[in-house]
Parts: sequence; C-alpha cells; structure tokens
Amino acid sequence: MTAPTESPSAPSPSSARSPSPHRFRSARRVPAALTALVVLGVAGLFLYDLAAVRAHRPGMGWRRELAHQLERHTPADPGVLIGAGVLALVGAVLLVLAVAPGLRGILPMRTPEPGVRAGLGRKDAALVLRDRAMEVSGVRSARVKVGRRRIRVRATSHFRELDDVRADLDAVLAVGVEELGLAHAAPPRVRVRR
Repeated sequence: MTAPTESPSAPSPSSARSPSPHRFRSARRVPAALTALVVLGVAGLFLYDLAAVRAHRPGMGWRRELAHQLERHTPADPGVLIGAGVLALVGAVLLVLAVAPGLRGILPMRTPEPGVRAGLGRKDAALVLRDRAMEVSGVRSARVKVGRRRIRVRATSHFRELDDVRADLDAVLAVGVEELGLAHAAPPRVRVRR
C-alpha cells in the first residue's frame, strides 16, 4: 500500500494563503474631527489677530494680557516650569495614543481572499484553547493567556506523568492553534505542575 502523493499542479496550503494581514486599527474619526476643528478655530483666531495688527489696529485683549504676563514671568519661574512639564507630559501621552493602533484585543486571522479581513478576540482564542487543554487526560485545570506574540498555558495535572501530560498538551494545542487560523500564531508555551 503506497501513500498518496500530491499532484505537482495542486498549490500547497502555504502558497495559497494571502499575504500576512496587518493588525486591526481603530478608526478614531470623531476625535480626529474634533481635534481638527479646534486647531482650525485657534489658527483662525491667530490669523485674524495677526491681520488686525498688520492693519494697524490694536491686538486682541488676550494677546496684550499674554504679552504682559510674559514680561513679568521668566521661563525659570517654578509655575512656568511645572506648567511646561505638565503640558509636555500630556503631549507625549497624546502622541503615544495617536500612534498606537488600538483594538489590541483582536488578533488578525489568515483569509483565503486578499480583500477579506478576519479577526478573533484574544479572550475567545484563550477560551477555545483552554477547552482543548481540558480534554487532555490527566489535566485537572488549565489557564490560557493569548497575547500578540505568545500563547501561555498553565495546566495542573492530578494523575499521569507530567512529561506525558505536557507532550499530549503540546500536540493538542498545536492542532488547536493551527485550527484557529491566526496570522501570527506562535507555538504555545506549556507549563504543567501538580
């Protein structure tokens, strides 16, 4: 009895897959629109005041008050330094939030079509893998954490040798991770204890 061979014209499963999908990003349309409106309003106010001064009219009252305050307070004053530090910290936080993709709880999946995007929640993937781990003989409890780059499995065994349970868990979870269809799935790290 001979093993069946693949025909040379049939594409392999790895070559039939589409390119690796990128992580999901949150749209952030409303915050971006509000920020654009605020920046537009402030820029229009400054432009109006600048045009008024160039036309030999007095500047706005807030601008004159700001100039007087700047004459009285130097950059070395503690209040100015504290205010500058707070504004720099807020600006850094806003920049990090703007660059961060958001939707970190959704893992991209492989799809056969290039225009289709699919995702699976981390908690859902962890639940599926935990159920798979609980089916292994000798496993009393299991905890699974699915991250973007790692899958961690901690299992407690109440009978059987730990090496046998670990080997069975490795095999079952490798199949489970493959069936999830994640685009960037790492092999799970399994720890078994009594």
